[in-house]
Amino acid sequence: MGQMQSVCEKNPSRYDVMLDVAMQTLAHDPELKLCEGLRLIEATRRSVARHSPSSLDIFESRVLPRMRETLMHRFGMVICPDCDIH
Repeated sequence: MGQMQSVCEKNPSRYDVMLDVAMQTLAHDPELKLCEGLRLIEATRRSVARHSPSSLDIFESRVLPRMRETLMHRFGMVICPDCDIH
């Protein structure tokens, strides 16, 4: 996840790991369902908002679109359902 750089100011390595695990799960978990992927994205966003609110804008502009794109690609979708969730 080197391109995502550290999104959170507080304890960056912890968040790097969290983001990497979330992205890997979205891309490769063979049993992942669409609804679970959407919940994972929202849970990751809430975690960033709770632990590093100053990093939320960076997360939403850089990471969130990539997570959604990964999920959409995974399920062969053009439009992401519930992508306005916050």
